[in-house]
Amino acid sequence: MGRYPEIEPYDHGMLDVGDGNRVYWETSGNPDGKPAVVLHGGPGSGAGAGLRRYFDPDAYRIVLFDQRGAGRSAPSAADPATDMSVNTAPHLMADLERLRARLGIDRWLVWGVSFGSALGLRYAQTQPGVVSELVLTGVATGSPAEVDLLTRGLGRIFPEAHERFLAGLPEDERDGNLAAAYNRLLESSDPQVRARAAQAWTDWETAIIPAPPGSVERFRDPAYRLGFARTVTHYWGNDHFFGDGGEEGVVLRDAHLLEDIPGTLVQGSLDLGNLLGIVWRLHHAWPGSELVVVDDAGHDAGAVGDDALIAATDRYARRPH
Repeated sequence: MGRYPEIEPYDHGMLDVGDGNRVYWETSGNPDGKPAVVLHGGPGSGAGAGLRRYFDPDAYRIVLFDQRGAGRSAPSAADPATDMSVNTAPHLMADLERLRARLGIDRWLVWGVSFGSALGLRYAQTQPGVVSELVLTGVATGSPAEVDLLTRGLGRIFPEAHERFLAGLPEDERDGNLAAAYNRLLESSDPQVRARAAQAWTDWETAIIPAPPGSVERFRDPAYRLGFARTVTHYWGNDHFFGDGGEEGVVLRDAHLLEDIPGTLVQGSLDLGNLLGIVWRLHHAWPGSELVVVDDAGHDAGAVGDDALIAATDRYARRPH
């Protein structure tokens, strides 16, 4: 099947969302089509043009935006002066609502990847009336158990890389919340400390999650590397700002709130972030969901995963707005 052909936006802008932040947004496809909003991963990676291609441009009004501090939004998280206290999940969900109002959209399909899937799930749980469907891949729920797995548990599988990862921290910081410890380094007033921490963090992410084409290339950019690492550690070090839901997190706890929203979960069978089985449990706790497991695929579910995602958006395009 493959993705739809490349298209260009027909409209774009910068939305003032308060707190000194302006969020970049764009729309492409059919202005009268079914609205769909794309939530990028990271957090902090920004929305790439390729994400438009998961939707039939004749059927969908496709909305992409860069979350606070990421991509073309301003100010950038790569600027050490940027206030990260106003970059939290509640802020991002409020930005979604401002953008929906700005574009005059009543309800929209929410498409999310990685962190974007966790954000989309929580958004749907707290604003169910505005979400028509969910299409999610590289699924995460933002739970403390997932963060612990990704920062510490996978050290048993990648011991050499994890030893280097721990070596980037002071010895007295290696037994606690590793994301929070790295975030403290990334908030240092010393630019060399920040740069070393960003390099160590992205080296570890690259070791545990084989990145799709282009991601490793972006990590070679010091500004992108710093903004990305600063944003990820800010969220991972603070339970994604979703609230206290115990080790399994609030998204899985509140899965029943999604019962009236159809959804598709596309997951690589070799995605190491799924070793806890949380996606399987989410699917079984969410009656309106389908789970598509792609054999021999990782966090990026590859061409077979792309086909499953497009089959889902094609099918949902036929549902009422």
